[in-house]
Amino acid sequence: MADDDLRDFERTEFTHDGTTRTVYRRGTGPAVIVIAEIPGITPKVLDFARKVADIGCTAVLPHLFGIPGLDPNASNMAALKGMASVLPACVSKEFTILATGKTSPVVDWLRALARSEHERCGGPGVGAIGMCFTGGYALAMATDDVILAPVLSQPSMPIGLTAKQRHNIDISPADLEVVKGRCARGLNVIGMRFKSDKLVPAARFDFLREQLGDAFIAVELEDADANPDARLSPHSVVTEHLIDEPGQATRAALDQVLDLFRTRLLPATEPAG
Repeated sequence: MADDDLRDFERTEFTHDGTTRTVYRRGTGPAVIVIAEIPGITPKVLDFARKVADIGCTAVLPHLFGIPGLDPNASNMAALKGMASVLPACVSKEFTILATGKTSPVVDWLRALARSEHERCGGPGVGAIGMCFTGGYALAMATDDVILAPVLSQPSMPIGLTAKQRHNIDISPADLEVVKGRCARGLNVIGMRFKSDKLVPAARFDFLREQLGDAFIAVELEDADANPDARLSPHSVVTEHLIDEPGQATRAALDQVLDLFRTRLLPATEPAG
């Protein structure tokens, strides 16, 4: 793929609590906050956002790190450029990387963005998907009743150096209790991972099952399900390792995510006749 110029996305800014960030938006209908993985808003993240817009939602992409539109797979130099651009995020106090029992401070900004987009876009509420570095953010955002469809795609934080870190996710105990209460009242949470992915250990999904019960819908894939053309080992379910063809397991996972957004955010279609 080549770099994406984002010409089909509206560019705006959103400010909360003194912090202003660029936000890219496409589509109409209820909002879905698409929180990019490292190294940022890549062409494949943008392709996922376009699919969200195609079902009748507004894809909303906050720029948290990286270079929007850069294709990290174009060359080794592009990959290095992309990774260098996210280094500030890795050392920022806004992003929790190693700590257990802590929600990243940037989540408060994302919750405010979700509330603003709900007012702008309407509908019953907002969807949210986090990926890799940001994978757990959609769970922490779900403390806010406006979030109706949270998706955790390969949630990789905290980095699993210890057993405690692996059997955990980046959310505070207080926030987790709120989400558990919402799950008991009908909220569903989708989580996705490749079984071999050391960044998303099985213990993390065990923790989510223990905490959320049947409300946690786990999608766990085999290495053979991943796009063999991707540069890295199986990791990114709906972007880098997606095989976008009917009958493929990653395509089924993508469809499951889009169906959650449809079911929770869009009005039911009246039967013909």
